[in-house]
Amino acid sequence: MLTQIGLEFEVDPSSFEEDMTLDMEPNELAKFLSLGKAKEVAGRHKDAIIIAADTFCVLGKEILGKPHTKENAKIMLQKLSGKVHLVITGFTIIDTESGKQVSKSVESKVFFADASEKDIDDYIALGEPLEKAGAYAMQHRGGIFVEKIEGDYFNIVGLPMLPIIRELKNFGVNILKL
Repeated sequence: MLTQIGLEFEVDPSSFEEDMTLDMEPNELAKFLSLGKAKEVAGRHKDAIIIAADTFCVLGKEILGKPHTKENAKIMLQKLSGKVHLVITGFTIIDTESGKQVSKSVESKVFFADASEKDIDDYIALGEPLEKAGAYAMQHRGGIFVEKIEGDYFNIVGLPMLPIIRELKNFGVNILKL
């Protein structure tokens, strides 16, 4: 998505430990996790703008991160079937030269259709949901489960582009003049 808007960047994965069990409100947790990732990466770059994000689903009071296993993916998709949930992305931008930083969160609402056990099993067999928050990738075949959304599509995909672009302007990055 960043390439599509003309940004040149380097991917530098964070080794920050994502603890989804912290006793925090979901929006605060998303910001906290993205900040931890951003700070860890920022320590390796002297003159850079760092963008980090963390996305997860919230069903009622339960946070659904990445399932990692087929069994967990099935449990998550069965829970989401026929229900409405939130997708929350926290993002942090840090300018390592000036020390300026901002952390925000964005939430979108996803309405899941009723999913049959066969559809869930067939989807899991593809391997797609194992590293996706909530066990689905709406932008790929997991979109068959999504009835409708309210909010930012890109947030559900994992990076809320418009809020990030707006914040990048505050860091002196003009996407239209790159």
